[in-house]
Amino acid sequence: MQFSIRGQQIEVTEALKDYVDKKLSRLEKYFEAPPTSEGYVTLSVIRGLHTVEVTIPLQGVVLRAEDRSDDMYASIDAVVDKLERQIRKHKTKLNRKFRQVGSHKTVFVEEGTPTGAASGEQYDEDDLEVVRTKRFAMKPMDVEEAILQMNMVGHDFFVFTNIESQEVNVVYKRDDGKYGLIERD
Repeated sequence: MQFSIRGQQIEVTEALKDYVDKKLSRLEKYFEAPPTSEGYVTLSVIRGLHTVEVTIPLQGVVLRAEDRSDDMYASIDAVVDKLERQIRKHKTKLNRKFRQVGSHKTVFVEEGTPTGAASGEQYDEDDLEVVRTKRFAMKPMDVEEAILQMNMVGHDFFVFTNIESQEVNVVYKRDDGKYGLIERD
């Protein structure tokens, strides 16, 4: 598996590249054949936090994980752990839904195939269980009012009916401190 490694506000040393390659090579045991697509790794330092973002486009799925910590190497380790959990969850989901030959499940190694992976780890439907449902009336408002409401309740996102389009939209707070808006196509 090939990765494009780049740095933002940090110089990517050979030691960092080697560490990223070594850690991400652990993911290869989960695939029938090594993915032909190129993965993308971004290492950055923002306000003293070392951030690692990894995106791996595959057939029918995109694996993506991000982690921040005070240490770049710890962030790399945490991102790889997150990606392994995503792969195992996705594989379990695909194995449950697609039983026919030629489905997406052939991207991942079958159960029982010796891969050196930790055995005994099982994910069941409880991992995807909805534990709480909220219902609320959405009064129509403009984007600015929705941002104010979001900040008042102290959440990172806010669902509202846009007064201009009469459609349900979502405003959210971005990592850079600015705001984003999600609209339907």
